[in-house]
Amino acid sequence: MPDPKAVNSMFARIAGRYDLANHLLSGGVDYWWRQRLVRAVHDTRPGAVLDLATGSGDVAFALADGLPAGTRITGMDFCEPMLEEAVKKRADSPRWTAIEFRHGDGLALPLPDGSFDAVTISFGLRNMADRHQALGEMRRVLRPGGRLFLLEFSQPFFWFRPFYYAYLKFVLPAVAAVVTGDRSAYEYLCGSIGLFPDRAGIAAEIRQAGFSSVAATPMTFGIVALHVAQV
Repeated sequence: MPDPKAVNSMFARIAGRYDLANHLLSGGVDYWWRQRLVRAVHDTRPGAVLDLATGSGDVAFALADGLPAGTRITGMDFCEPMLEEAVKKRADSPRWTAIEFRHGDGLALPLPDGSFDAVTISFGLRNMADRHQALGEMRRVLRPGGRLFLLEFSQPFFWFRPFYYAYLKFVLPAVAAVVTGDRSAYEYLCGSIGLFPDRAGIAAEIRQAGFSSVAATPMTFGIVALHVAQV
């Protein structure tokens, strides 16, 4: 499992160029992934949403744009420099000013039980030192009937794997090194993708944490999956 101090340090180093790297390295498809997540959340009509591992806030901002006015959105992350980037961006739109950004560890959320209708986490679960504990914390802060929306890298369709893993191993770290100046950070991130369970494996972990009605939707040849589960 990842070392929390190392992960925190890594994200702190790349915080200033993180958004640019994400958009470039995904070819802009990350916008579509976020919109799929937002549409799924919107359909459940939550009154309060926690965006865990919010990073620089892109998912929290997309939620604010896509959900009805008055929806309470809280973005939480354990990396202060990433949160600082989110706070800077919050002033860019009047719809974003009500988003609350808070510092917090996904393994011990500083939040009361049953305080949210939905929890979203995008590309953050694989960086948790203990996935079972993190999923348990997400379940704890959800109200009865609340939903988890997990957007995360997955294992691609079989025919696409050779191309995808070649991209992860050779192309992505080289491009990221130019964009962020930190090749080692993206070598770690690429390695974490390769080691992450497939859709069935993560669905099983979500069920083990006490969730029900777990459904997984693959996207972009299976390299990403959106898991939705209910308390």
